[in-house]
Amino acid sequence: MRKPVLYVLLFTFIGLFLAQEAAAIPAFARKYRLSCTTCHAPFPRLKPYGDDFAGNGFVLEDEEAPRYFVDTGDEELDLIRDFPLAVRFDGRIRYLPEAQSEFDLQLPYLIKLLSGGALTDNLSYYFYMYMDERGEVVGVEDAYLMFNNAFGQDLDFYFGQFQVSDPLFKRELRLTMEDYMVYKYAPGESDIALAYDRGMMITLGLPTGTDVIAEVVNGNGLADAVNHVFDRDNYVSVAGRLSQGIGDMFRIGGFTYYGKEDAPLDDDGVPTSPESNEVLYWGPDVTINYQDYVELNVQYMHRTDSNPYFVAGYNEDDITSDGIMAELIILPNKDLSRHYAVLLYNSVKTDYKPYREFDQSNSIYTDDPYYETAALHLGHVYRRNIRFFVEYLYNFDLEDHYGGAGFSFAF
Repeated sequence: MRKPVLYVLLFTFIGLFLAQEAAAIPAFARKYRLSCTTCHAPFPRLKPYGDDFAGNGFVLEDEEAPRYFVDTGDEELDLIRDFPLAVRFDGRIRYLPEAQSEFDLQLPYLIKLLSGGALTDNLSYYFYMYMDERGEVVGVEDAYLMFNNAFGQDLDFYFGQFQVSDPLFKRELRLTMEDYMVYKYAPGESDIALAYDRGMMITLGLPTGTDVIAEVVNGNGLADAVNHVFDRDNYVSVAGRLSQGIGDMFRIGGFTYYGKEDAPLDDDGVPTSPESNEVLYWGPDVTINYQDYVELNVQYMHRTDSNPYFVAGYNEDDITSDGIMAELIILPNKDLSRHYAVLLYNSVKTDYKPYREFDQSNSIYTDDPYYETAALHLGHVYRRNIRFFVEYLYNFDLEDHYGGAGFSFAF
């Protein structure tokens, strides 16, 4: 039997078997005895109600969770009766024409262990751990404590690990296999990106429908600690976002980020160069939602780097990069849709070029790197916590196409 046919049959058999066996629902739905559609459409994508639930410390304002805490007889002790745990399990089969194996069975692609909830009044936590991602034990990514409704206002404080881009469009909750590349890109040796970092985030919601968000982070991602220190330099990065809802259909926002970083460390924990790099992001974002049937999300981001090469004597112009993400989500029956479609466009164009020394003088390659793709994703919600999908991707840079199919379970 030819390898592609064997993989398709194997994937179909495993997918159907697991679909019939998966019967549990995630931790938050179990806690309140609610359907996943209360917060997701489809999972893991959040509805506005789901955003409000997460922003309220994973507590429903209008409903109690009976027997959530153990009655210990000590009013100063809150213990969760049943520790909340959930699992996300994703698998894929992908067509990669340029790879050594054109048809690649990626099962499992990821297994996440998730937990979160209220620890006491106005104090909550959330974390998840990759037990397996692309064949490796990755470890903890999201992990934070949240102080909710501080000082009696819609004011929240987050401390821990999170994605800098979370106030914009959440990468971990996207439906597509293709990523939001505008948040991941970093030129040269820079470690600054809008993905995971460690720090603090403050969010403020105003009665006018305005959201104000500020972040202070290390600025070097989730790098391992060196001599028990996570931050490799004396700089921190700061970011801010202002967004405004306009009726039920529109939301517009603006984001900015400034950071400075020293050169990466070598194996002995010493910077590879005495030079530093200054990074500035800015960009608007727009969401248009038509009666929950169609949602369009658009992000533009402009980035400048002063010296992502970390080379001495660099006195050229700043390196500039421009990114666009446009995502169209179609739900024919709103949050009850059994079928859905997503169109995703990514573009990252930059004047960064690999830098090298040549005949005692600095020389720059002439190539102009960029990333540009378009993806079509079609999905079927088999159960509220089980979905199957196919996805087609075209890469404009390589003039090549890719395909894939997969499933995502949450239980």
